[in-house]
Amino acid sequence: MIFVMDIGNTNIKAAVFDGERLVRRWRCATDTTMTSDQYGIIMADLFRYHNLNMRQIEGIMISSVVPTINYTIEHMCRDYFDLEPRLLVPGMKTGLNIRYENPRELGSDRIANAVAVSTLYGGPSIFIDFGTATTYGVVSEKNEFLGGAISTGLRMMNQALSTGTAKLPSIELVLPPRVIGRTTVSNIQSGIIYGYIGSVEKIVGRMKQEMGCGGIKVIATGGMAHLVKSHSAVIDEINPDLTLVGLRLIYEKNQA
Repeated sequence: MIFVMDIGNTNIKAAVFDGERLVRRWRCATDTTMTSDQYGIIMADLFRYHNLNMRQIEGIMISSVVPTINYTIEHMCRDYFDLEPRLLVPGMKTGLNIRYENPRELGSDRIANAVAVSTLYGGPSIFIDFGTATTYGVVSEKNEFLGGAISTGLRMMNQALSTGTAKLPSIELVLPPRVIGRTTVSNIQSGIIYGYIGSVEKIVGRMKQEMGCGGIKVIATGGMAHLVKSHSAVIDEINPDLTLVGLRLIYEKNQA
């Protein structure tokens, strides 16, 4: 079995795979103030709760967009799994031709997503990761990662509006039934959420135009994917485990 971790700005997603089978997945908060022992105890408790044995893990693959926590997590892996983890970095085998001008600028989570999309769905495809930031990526029919786009996530938009103004509150991210709201809360909900869905539709539409081909699949992952899909036809499929599967595939490609 292998253990994979996707370290994001808000959450750490983790999973155990036995071959291609996803045995268990979970998430915990990303906290740069926690020690390796604190994270180790969390992981040990999760493994114990799900009747899994940490000593059966044969390898660990990590993607991270939070460099300041990497040493802590690597130290935890050595102490609690007795394994040297692999960090997804430029130069690893991915099976993709990455057309980014400087691949070192590319977030490792986006590489994992691209590998998973290419393997599971093929190209041409567009993938969207609704995380703290919203990231878009494009895979061509030749299995090339062509690039993409990055924008703010819904929670970040909500936080920016409430902290950047004197009187506007932070609101629950629930779509109101009407765009024309009659309360301050429904006005904010309407502006943020309908505006966000509109931006997703616009970006995907322009990407499809620039790709200049038909049959383009749109795959989404991340916390807000269901909200967008339930109110827009732009998303074809949601795969909540896209990044984790991508990490498993990259681990396997680099076993030799």
